[in-house]
Amino acid sequence: MSAPEMPDTVRMTCAQARTEVRAALRQVCIELPFVQARRLHEDALLVVSELTANAMRHGGGLSGLDVRVQDGALLVSVSDRSEVVPVHVPADPARPGGFGWLMVQRLTSDVTVEVGCGGKTVVAALALPPPHGADSSKSRTRERRSTG
Repeated sequence: MSAPEMPDTVRMTCAQARTEVRAALRQVCIELPFVQARRLHEDALLVVSELTANAMRHGGGLSGLDVRVQDGALLVSVSDRSEVVPVHVPADPARPGGFGWLMVQRLTSDVTVEVGCGGKTVVAALALPPPHGADSSKSRTRERRSTG
């Protein structure tokens, strides 16, 4: 199987990417308690902002964006023109920044990087909490067992 070719640079701002996230979360957040909806919304906006800014700053430009709800998660896919996989760089007081990739990793339930011909796609998954009133006792039981 050959890697897909990356499209040309997309003319999109971080603000437009955040609008895509808001649209994808609109229906999901209606079914959640306010605190959960707000946290999911804020985390997703931070993730898409960081990924699109990094694509523009370090990746040769944004070449694709896809935001969708699938399999109990919000998936944010950001493509750029660089084949360089992001890595966490330890903080250095003499250099600004360096916190973005670590932040993306901490705010998401899963992050993968798919390198293709002429670029890469970072896919960040933010787990969706169960809707308000849904029985989540099974997942809580599983969590207790795994920590004890």
